[in-house]
Amino acid sequence: MNFETDGNCFVCGENNPNGLKLSFEVNKEKQTLKTTFSASPTFQGWDGIVHGGMISTLLDEAMAKLVYELGYQAVTASLEIKFKKPAPILEPLSVHGEITEVNRRLIRAKAHVAKKDGTILATGTSTFLRQSAKS
Repeated sequence: MNFETDGNCFVCGENNPNGLKLSFEVNKEKQTLKTTFSASPTFQGWDGIVHGGMISTLLDEAMAKLVYELGYQAVTASLEIKFKKPAPILEPLSVHGEITEVNRRLIRAKAHVAKKDGTILATGTSTFLRQSAKS
């Protein structure tokens, strides 16, 4: 399996006309990542609230993108999301991801979405299964 991108990722791809086109700030030394996202009403669930699937997508991307940016060849084995408070549309939401463990076979990561004042709205944890390089 080759881990390459053609720029069409829904979240970060610059070539996806329907994508979010988010850019991420990666700190390779600290193994962290962050970005900001403001949801338009297009991504609404209940009135004024970001759809939970979109919050899940942001958390998943924060962890998977970080794994990729750090050069690990891995695929998602599990993903758990916990919703703490509703996320408002039309407000900047900060998304943070970090690697918590790397071993021979697995990588574990965590992420959260927060309001500008630091209130945590949702958290996620994920386990990635490292892939061996194939020629």
